[in-house]
Amino acid sequence: MVTAGDFRNGLTIELEGNVYQVIEFQHVKPGKGAAFVRTKLKNIKSGGVVEKTFRPTEKCPQAHIERQEMQYLYSDGELFHFMNTETFDQIALNADAIGDSLKFVKENEMVKMVSHNGEVFAVEPPLFVELLITECEPGVKGDTATGATKPCVVETGATLYVPLFVNQGDTIKIDTRTGEYLSRV
Repeated sequence: MVTAGDFRNGLTIELEGNVYQVIEFQHVKPGKGAAFVRTKLKNIKSGGVVEKTFRPTEKCPQAHIERQEMQYLYSDGELFHFMNTETFDQIALNADAIGDSLKFVKENEMVKMVSHNGEVFAVEPPLFVELLITECEPGVKGDTATGATKPCVVETGATLYVPLFVNQGDTIKIDTRTGEYLSRV
């Protein structure tokens, strides 16, 4: 159990049957009346954000989130298959549980499975990946002041914007959190 006075950013708690992560918290001491803690909580499973106030002595059970490294094997259209590289156990998740998290992940790459009480609710890709550009129009010089970009398709099928000097066949580094081009490799 953790008290509201001990809340910190990133802490996960169980509240009303859901698992929330503390995004922001603020201890408020009004001129008159009792002190309270104002928080912004993100529902980890649905992604929704709620604002809630607590008395500093209120207690909530702390939620334990497990992150396990697994290998992304393949997708057969509706299911995505993963394997634990130590025990060789395999699990399959549907597209709803995955979302867009595997947009920049190739087969056989390692990902983190995020679960609570054995139920997987998210997949975290590696922070940075290197992918080959499979389709890209040639860049047109002129009419650009600064930072001109063009759309390109990488080997996983995802589309992103890259600078004009990047061409088809180049390998690029991508930040998977934002989906932005970082550099050529």
